[in-house]
Amino acid sequence: MSRRDKIEAMLAEDPTDTFLRYSLAMENRSEGNHEESIRGLSELTRDETPYVPAFFMAAQQLVELGRISEGRTLLREGIEEARRQGDSHAAAEMSELLASLGQLGEAPDQDDDDL
Repeated sequence: MSRRDKIEAMLAEDPTDTFLRYSLAMENRSEGNHEESIRGLSELTRDETPYVPAFFMAAQQLVELGRISEGRTLLREGIEEARRQGDSHAAAEMSELLASLGQLGEAPDQDDDDL
């Protein structure tokens, strides 16, 4: 039985288990199923108590896929949620990734065309 099969079997017994849902999303990531992984992680960010690591992992994948703007948005939301939950370590990690993106993926200002 594969790791995915084991996770899915446990999820069938308890589909609300946060860690199992996160594990399945990470398994999707390792298998290259990025859209499915991002979808699963995004669901975790919308739980009644959002799962902070899901913001960071989804944002990392979005950045890797060149979806910088979406990654930035998720990082900002994740930083706010991490602070709300008192997780300064996660907030710092996400802030570091956000800062490292700099102007990456930014469209040139329209005003620059007028110069």
